[in-house]
Amino acid sequence: MSNIIVIVDDSRTIRNLLSKTLHAAGYTVRQAADGVEGVQLVKSLVEAPAAIITDLNMPRMDGYNFISKIRILELTKRTPILVLTTETSQDKKILARNAGATGWIVKPFTPEVLVRVVNRIIFEK
Repeated sequence: MSNIIVIVDDSRTIRNLLSKTLHAAGYTVRQAADGVEGVQLVKSLVEAPAAIITDLNMPRMDGYNFISKIRILELTKRTPILVLTTETSQDKKILARNAGATGWIVKPFTPEVLVRVVNRIIFEK
């Protein structure tokens, strides 16, 4: 099984925090700054990532469209996808689930919660 986690977020600070936390937990991290870069990154992978973490509100391509586009790819149609966002609306959660998201983490988060949720979606799929 792959140990690669793909992070798609327009905030460099969030990407770096996620990367540092997940690297310390033993994962290899690949990053993209928005959905367009995220789709290109996922398409460049040789093996399916263990999980994908994406923001919803990003320039060029938002998280909903990103999730929809990678869900139709053979490589990532079963990859767990976590939405990491400040959004708490039930409607937005439903939209993300309908696009293909597996779970949801609200910012701010603790590193321990992030690693626990990532491990759970990877090992319980």
